[in-house]
Amino acid sequence: MAKTKELSKDVKDKVVDLHKAEMGYKTVRNPRNTREDLVNDLKAAGTIVTKKTIGNTLCHLKFANEHLNDSEENWVKVLWSDETKIELFGINSTGRVWRRRRRRRRRNATYDPKNTISTVKHGGGNIMLLGCFSAKGTGQLHRIKGTMDRAMYLQIL
Repeated sequence: MAKTKELSKDVKDKVVDLHKAEMGYKTVRNPRNTREDLVNDLKAAGTIVTKKTIGNTLCHLKFANEHLNDSEENWVKVLWSDETKIELFGINSTGRVWRRRRRRRRRNATYDPKNTISTVKHGGGNIMLLGCFSAKGTGQLHRIKGTMDRAMYLQIL
């Protein structure tokens, strides 16, 4: 799942106020609105999100509402897990290089070591990690070598 931007304090306050007024999301939101309608409404309010983010949020909200009254006994049986890929260089790395062209003065400033970042041809390597947590705390972080299939996932858990 893509990472999302945290909601502003104003938006959080509005949600809390609506909740205190006992207005659930179904009361506030027209059930016939599409994800695209919601994206456009939020954009008009100054918040940029994607349809995928709206869909994921609605799925999480549905899950939360379905399990709102689950007992503590039930939650101690739940194990949450997620994986992530960390790349040294490549598509998912976050490094950016900005250079400014200058005329006459310091023509070679572009190639000054402080203005460059080392790169590796054909990628620089990556690792896949899987982690988990439950009501009892966090689990170990596992490095995944190769392709993770069902058997490997169950073995790690």
